[in-house]
Amino acid sequence: MKKLKIVFMGTPEFAVPSFLKIANSDHQIVGVVTQPDRPRGRGQTVLPTPIKQQALKLSDIPVFQPEKLSEPGFIEQLKYLQADIFIVVAFRILPESVFSIPPYGTVNLHPSILPKYRGAAPINWTIINGEKETGVTIIKISRQIDGGGMLAQKKVSVLENETAGSLHDRLAEIGADLLLQTIDKLANDKITATPQNDAEATPAPKLTKEMCYISFDQPVDKVKNWIHGLSPFPGAYAFLNDEMIKFYEARIADENHRFTPPGKIIKSEKGEIQIACNPGVISILELQKQGKKILKSSEFLRGFKMQPGDVFR
Repeated sequence: MKKLKIVFMGTPEFAVPSFLKIANSDHQIVGVVTQPDRPRGRGQTVLPTPIKQQALKLSDIPVFQPEKLSEPGFIEQLKYLQADIFIVVAFRILPESVFSIPPYGTVNLHPSILPKYRGAAPINWTIINGEKETGVTIIKISRQIDGGGMLAQKKVSVLENETAGSLHDRLAEIGADLLLQTIDKLANDKITATPQNDAEATPAPKLTKEMCYISFDQPVDKVKNWIHGLSPFPGAYAFLNDEMIKFYEARIADENHRFTPPGKIIKSEKGEIQIACNPGVISILELQKQGKKILKSSEFLRGFKMQPGDVFR
């Protein structure tokens, strides 16, 4: 098998399993491209990106952090590396002047069953929309965002009480395995791309703060999906007595209850918080007061007054 020289492009934790899988393979990472270091966390400390942290452990790999991917100087640096292929995992939209450089093209790991859920937040929308199946797709990057030819795809079931966070972690590992298999096949010229059916494409747009507001005036399963689809980030929220409360984990307590106005607290004792939906009742397991830690409902109730009859708005 031919050993490919690879430039790896990625930034967050989702990209780490893929990076490590390739770094420990027979192929050679000759460069890493990641986002510039930004202030992060409550203290706004400037920290290296998760991918940069991994790359720095391999001292012989150059790391590039351009503000603009179209900078002529950056493009010349990429060409100088003489990579066979660029691998992209959770990075940025590449200009054609970048993705067209390597002879084997540029390959992207996308966390959905394309053409379903093209866009910035496929994992979140998979949970929000109550999908029973999802997966990962390896594509050749083209001018059409997330619309390139498919090289490989693996489907998996969405678990019953899955959150976006737990699905994110599973797909990162599954995707890393499929990505390396695909790179090996490309090296051996044993794979061709299959065009996507654009007519079946669905969007997965970036999540805004307004989208994260949760209304309890909808069926309980939809409420649960919104909470889990936005957990752990950015978090679904509602207001109780002008306090913003975020929700991170929930269970369906009753699917048919119709006797209580939506948003009204039915129970808030013995470590249990139940809220009326339309129809149904949702049991909140983890939540957070603005600026405070995420807590189990039992811990939350020790420090926050919440009474049956109070209404989330």
